[in-house]
Amino acid sequence: MSAAPFSPVDPVDLTARLIRCPSVTPADAGALDLAAALLEEAGFAVTRIPRNGVPNLFARWGARDATRRFGFNGHTDVVPVGDGAAWQRDPFGGEIVDGVLWGRGATDMKSGVAAFLAAAVDFVRRTPPADGAVVVTLTGDEEGPARDGTRAILDWMAAQGEGMDVCLVGEPTCPEALGQMMKVGRRGSITAYITAQGVQGHVAYPHRARNPLHGLTALLGRLVTWPLDAGTAHFDPSSLQITTIDCGNPANNVIPAEARATLNIRFNDAHTGTSLSEWLRSHAAAVEEETGIRLSLRTEISGESFLTAPGDFTELVAAAVEAETGLRPEASTSGGTSDARFIKDLCPVVEFGLVGQTMHQVDERVPTAQIETLKAIYGRILAQYFA
Repeated sequence: MSAAPFSPVDPVDLTARLIRCPSVTPADAGALDLAAALLEEAGFAVTRIPRNGVPNLFARWGARDATRRFGFNGHTDVVPVGDGAAWQRDPFGGEIVDGVLWGRGATDMKSGVAAFLAAAVDFVRRTPPADGAVVVTLTGDEEGPARDGTRAILDWMAAQGEGMDVCLVGEPTCPEALGQMMKVGRRGSITAYITAQGVQGHVAYPHRARNPLHGLTALLGRLVTWPLDAGTAHFDPSSLQITTIDCGNPANNVIPAEARATLNIRFNDAHTGTSLSEWLRSHAAAVEEETGIRLSLRTEISGESFLTAPGDFTELVAAAVEAETGLRPEASTSGGTSDARFIKDLCPVVEFGLVGQTMHQVDERVPTAQIETLKAIYGRILAQYFA
């Protein structure tokens, strides 16, 4: 007996409706309501998982203990629009002009969310797997601190006995053409906040003062010239970047009492966040001894480096992308961080999505044809996974 006919979900229309929800982190503005309604209508069991004011959603079609459980992950929150007057189109209008969809989140990543929601709903309606489950996890805290988003969902899943055997994250991954690249890992990220404590005084009498900037700049100079590594088999060399130096001193004839700096290291699998914290502290201790300037240091590790090893899952994604686009995606670990850094502790994770050229920019936009192709790719991945 054939399945009852149904109308496929239009991923372009769904993306436009999501864009019209001004869900700047951590506001939801109705975005998760749209997703929940679509999933519930298709038979998904939907659970809201708010934590500390952050909206999150977990949805599962099929049994909790299914033999095969395929997961999608994404976020509905977006970054601020910046100067709204600089936009050619309403950043929350979701307008389609000459085959291009405009708005904040068009690329990062309401289009990816819409594409995998549409693919998942159509799949379970058309060819529901007898022994499988499809899981969708959505957060409103990816562009923000990321403490109460996907982390909260994973904590809840562990407590409830929920799981995923593989997970696809719909972040934009392609540099110039859809199909060019998928992410099979990410560098880790550690931020260091450094405070140098000296003694304030008159610049004409330096012997009566101790300049904290001299100790701070000595440390920073040492760190930026120290080679961390030359790269590894799957990762580029680690990168240390100073992001700010400040002492809050408006006077040109006063030695300040205190100075601060912040730096970030994006690191490969030659390091861990802990090893880099120790490395930073050892250099701070050495400069403190040399200069007499007291240097204190606080670190925040937002994610460790990871790699999803080549195997059945990475090949499945690559083959589906190539079948729909004609391009064999490069398996890359480049770029920033994503919520894949949390999911990798649960199951193998791969990221694939749209071309990311306009993400976070004024006039963020995407050709509608790319959204339709992305849905086809996700649908093919589901069909092959459960074949």
